[in-house]
Amino acid sequence: MAVDIDFIEENIREEIKRADHIVYVTLKYTRTCDVIKNVIKRLINAFDMGILELLELRKEEGKIDIIPKSPLARLGLLENVFKVSVKDYIRLYNLLKKIDKGEYTKRDEYRKGVTLIVKDKKPVEVNMVILKSYFEKTKDFIKFIEEVKAE
Repeated sequence: MAVDIDFIEENIREEIKRADHIVYVTLKYTRTCDVIKNVIKRLINAFDMGILELLELRKEEGKIDIIPKSPLARLGLLENVFKVSVKDYIRLYNLLKKIDKGEYTKRDEYRKGVTLIVKDKKPVEVNMVILKSYFEKTKDFIKFIEEVKAE
C-alpha cells in the first residue's frame, strides 16, 4: 500500500499552521497548560508525519524496503538511514513525547509566566519561551524534510 507523500506534506503544513496560531495567538490570551499540551500534541503529530514522509521518500528511492508500523521502530530506521543529521530532531521528538505522556503540574496558570512542569527524575518545565523554541525547532525539521525532498 503506497502512501501519498503530497497528502502527508499537506497534513504537516496544517499541523504547523494550527500550532503557529495556538502559540502566537491563543496562548497569548488564554495562558493555560491545556493550551501548551495542545501545542505539544500538534508538534508530535507534525514529527510523526514528517518521519513517515522521510521514510517514504527513501522507500521510493529504493534505499529501504519496508516502513515499520511502530513509531519506535520508525525512529530507529530513520536514525540508521539519516545518521547524524536527525539526532537533534529525534531528541526533541522524544522529549515532546515524554512531556505529553508525563504527569504534570501547573504554575502561574492564567498569568504571563504560565508553566507546565512534567514530573520526572529531572522535572521538565515548559513555559511560553521554551514552547516557542520547540515550535521553531519543529519548523526546522520540516525545512530539513523539504531539503531532502529537493535532493
